[in-house]
Amino acid sequence: MILGAAAFGAAVGAGFYLDDLSLWSDPAVASPGGWLECFHWRQTRPLTWLSFWANYQAAGESASFHLVNLLLHLACIWMAHRALARVLPAQAALIAAGLFAIHPIQTEAVVYVFARATLLMTLFCLLALDWWWSGRRWASVAAFALALAAKEECVALPVFLLWWHWRGRREVADRRPLAAMFGLSLLAGARVYWVSAITAGSGAGVQSGVSPVDYFLAQGMALWRYARLIAIPYGFTIESPVTAQPMWLGVLGWVAIAALAWMSLRRAGGFWIIGALILIAPSSSILPAQDLAADRRVYLPLLAAGAAIGLWLMAKPRWVVVTLAAGLTLLSVRQTLVWGNGESLWREAVRLAPDKMRPRLQLARQLPAAQALAVLNEAQKIAPDDAAVASEQGRVLLQAENTGGALAAFGRALALRPEDALAMNNRGVALMRLGQREVAVADFRRALQRQPCLFDAHYNLRNLGERSAVPGNCRFTMRQREMLGLQ
Repeated sequence: MILGAAAFGAAVGAGFYLDDLSLWSDPAVASPGGWLECFHWRQTRPLTWLSFWANYQAAGESASFHLVNLLLHLACIWMAHRALARVLPAQAALIAAGLFAIHPIQTEAVVYVFARATLLMTLFCLLALDWWWSGRRWASVAAFALALAAKEECVALPVFLLWWHWRGRREVADRRPLAAMFGLSLLAGARVYWVSAITAGSGAGVQSGVSPVDYFLAQGMALWRYARLIAIPYGFTIESPVTAQPMWLGVLGWVAIAALAWMSLRRAGGFWIIGALILIAPSSSILPAQDLAADRRVYLPLLAAGAAIGLWLMAKPRWVVVTLAAGLTLLSVRQTLVWGNGESLWREAVRLAPDKMRPRLQLARQLPAAQALAVLNEAQKIAPDDAAVASEQGRVLLQAENTGGALAAFGRALALRPEDALAMNNRGVALMRLGQREVAVADFRRALQRQPCLFDAHYNLRNLGERSAVPGNCRFTMRQREMLGLQ
């Protein structure tokens, strides 16, 4: 735990990125009565959202969010050692828990506030493993249920325990608890698939923009990238460079993974290598997500991978283990400091994934207007038909008081994506600043026709003295409701 605190202690001073920023406008987090929203029928990961709500109500938008993440990581380290010590030689368990504690691939899960779901899920999974290996089977089922309430990505834990059962003594007493766990996994998996399908902008399943086949093929490369990052800890980034793969390359990746699994069966630690593949399977399967790969997905699987490495390293001289621990700690400190500054984080992402647009858009938001426009102009050369690039150019030009240029950029974004409500609202803002009130009002109303709960469009209409009908199912924070004059 001390090494874990040393490796990631600087996380407390890190910034907030991507989905972190959406928390402040989420009624389930920012409203005093939001704890009830955490259990809304369309809200996945209720336990995680409840922790966000409690965090926000106690300290608002503050570094406390990072502190809680760090404390959760330290708790996971303690539970990892406690659980592994029940089934591994003492030295191997210590090495495995140490790798889990300080490996730089853990940085994203610890520092990215929105990844708290992964930390909470892992904590309860480790509790489930500890209780299972100590003979408390039904208590383990209860801990697994809590893990699912934090994040559904742990649905493969019963498969891991079935693997343990099949490779061990195959006790009859395991069967009913295992069946209960499989039932919970099926229910959780079905629910998250359904919610992702009916929730606009979920970025998963049918709304990911990626076909199941393309996603599965990409995972052949993603898994090898994870393995390389564990063995050679260099190239960590918030924006994975993994892209859609040609069929032959994706198939080749999966064939190589199958060969690795087969060969590992005959070697010491082979159980744990296959265990790591089982634990990472839910995020590397045929259920697609917008992000083809993400370093935080390795957080729980590293427990099993670390156990295999621990069994191998326990026979090595102590100086090898100490040197490795010192090197990994320094690399984690360095990676945590990268996350501490938005410009450094996104510059590194641009360097490691130069063909992706999101890092360039995010980098532009960290820079003065002139530098931001240079970054965005380069992005436009790479992806001339990307509406998000045009929208960001408009935002920067508007900020720089170049309203005419902003209007042209927003118009280009709307031409590329005619049904985009946000692009309509943005063009309306530029028109409003140019004094073209009636045309701006028309844009705001058109935006609301496509997205009736778009807060910005409602607010802009209110500023122009226009009325807009706010649907009763819109989920606004208390502050947003006050800004719109709603009771």
